[in-house]
Amino acid sequence: MIKLTNISKSFGKHEVLHRINLTVEKGGVVVILGPSGSGKTTLLRCINYLEKPNEGQIEIGDFSLDYKHANKKDIHNLRQRSAMVFQHYNLFKHKTVLENVMEGLIIVQKFSADAAKSKSIEMLEKVGLGAKLAAYPSQLSGGQQQRVGIARALALNPEVILFDEPTSALDPELVGEVLDVIRKIAKEGITMIVVTHEMGFARDVSNHVVFMDEGVIVEEGRPQDIFGAPKEERTKQFLKRITSEWAYSI
Repeated sequence: MIKLTNISKSFGKHEVLHRINLTVEKGGVVVILGPSGSGKTTLLRCINYLEKPNEGQIEIGDFSLDYKHANKKDIHNLRQRSAMVFQHYNLFKHKTVLENVMEGLIIVQKFSADAAKSKSIEMLEKVGLGAKLAAYPSQLSGGQQQRVGIARALALNPEVILFDEPTSALDPELVGEVLDVIRKIAKEGITMIVVTHEMGFARDVSNHVVFMDEGVIVEEGRPQDIFGAPKEERTKQFLKRITSEWAYSI
């Protein structure tokens, strides 16, 4: 289980997150929705300490951390348990696909080169890239690059994977291949927190939906409740706008 308690984050005088509380059951898939600037990405980055919250606590299984007083060992332990899949891939351009996945295993988890190679090949085959081991990022489509990012996260065997709008940088025809991989992972019971604007994916794959606006959780619940009968007016406004845009784009 993952539990966030009173997560707050400000940039100068601007409060981006205000006392966020969220519980994610083991094996759960939580989708976070909301307009641009609502704090969704900042929340993910705070979970993984890519941004330091001003205050708040996190529990992942039997591990707990108070962000305000975290030291280097605490941050290392947190990142051993969580992995991030970024919007813009964040691959090393001068390294091959295989080397990109191996990097974290060798540097962070201290795998031997042989063990890292074996694990990385296994994960790349899992996301359908077993034939691209020697390719460089520039030789891949955006969807393939994102699948490398997913393989890199999976290889670390984290307790939770954080997806920051994993399809937003992709051409429309490449979105499906990435969502299919994420669906496959979800069926394996890996805990995931996903920031996305893909409404069909959110409905089909998540078991808990969170709607954020202006740095707070406005509403949360089962996907059938949030999409079928939202209680808050702000949620209704957002879904009406975003689903009509989605329907129009089809």
